[in-house]
Amino acid sequence: MTTATPLTPPTVRHGSDFARLSRKITEAGLLGRRPGYYTARITTVAGLYAVGWTAFAFVGPSWWTLAIAAFMAVLYGQVALVAHDMAHRQVFRRRRASEVSGRAAAALIGMGYGWWQDKHTRHHANPNTEGLDPDIDPDVLVWTQEQAGAATGLPRLLGRWQAFLFFPLLTLEGLNLHVSSGRSITNRSLKHRALDGILLFAHCAVYLTALFWVLPPGMAFAFLAVHQCLFGVYLGSVFAPNHKGMPILSADDRPDFLRRQVLTSRNVDGGWFTDLALGGLNHQIEHHLFPSMPSPNLRKARTIVRHYCRELGVDYAETGLIASYRLVLTSLHRAGTPLRKSAYRSERRVQDKG
Repeated sequence: MTTATPLTPPTVRHGSDFARLSRKITEAGLLGRRPGYYTARITTVAGLYAVGWTAFAFVGPSWWTLAIAAFMAVLYGQVALVAHDMAHRQVFRRRRASEVSGRAAAALIGMGYGWWQDKHTRHHANPNTEGLDPDIDPDVLVWTQEQAGAATGLPRLLGRWQAFLFFPLLTLEGLNLHVSSGRSITNRSLKHRALDGILLFAHCAVYLTALFWVLPPGMAFAFLAVHQCLFGVYLGSVFAPNHKGMPILSADDRPDFLRRQVLTSRNVDGGWFTDLALGGLNHQIEHHLFPSMPSPNLRKARTIVRHYCRELGVDYAETGLIASYRLVLTSLHRAGTPLRKSAYRSERRVQDKG
């Protein structure tokens, strides 16, 4: 694992397709900061976060706390989206302010900021590229038939029916985020890993102490399950439509920056509620082209980018939210085909011997 770097696009040569697009975006004023928007958004999310935990304390040992657990799952997702924008320098222009605020936001949900930023930086540099994008490593699921053919262990066991297991597995995504953050502390190449470890431990200690201090054990475990499982489903549902089911590149494929970002990303149609629920990441193509662009500007940039891609003859993928999930599941089912065929051949051999 390498040390994280700022999540910004690489320098491009003057006159490239991306450089011309960048000039159009700059002339439209879409790269400017939006302090008013982020002040309102951060204040609202922080206020609701505080209200949620205050309600938890006042309601006390009652099964109504499970409704609060569901509410806090959504708030944890919203805090994660704010931390994402901070890491991309959408909120603050300076690196120091972005890092401090992003780490503070990550601490509120028990996420290791350094681990996530390193992982996300590598994803942005090479989206959907085998061996380079950590988001398509075959750790639990397989994303291509080649990965399925070489799969062992858990990916081989789950791969045959992974399309059916995808959403149930998302219930574990919150736990995976906490565990991966904790494991990363042992990585000596990660900057500020001691600080991340302290913040992660503090969050877990305060969180678990609050649950088992206020609630009886059975109710506390129920709150923990509802909160963390719904948090995982929400977070996974936000990020899944963005790249899953889009073309996967090999490490030898080297399209230019614009095509590498556009051809591997998918936009999700919708109005203001979609923007709110997905934190602006429904404009994934524009976000990947201009990661430091404030999220409220992405919708305006979408019109410019879509028109420019059509001029260049570059495929620009956009679909509805439900359709995007269908495409994700179809892609997962197709990737698991070799494992189903292998299982079928094994069953036939057993039957023939019998």
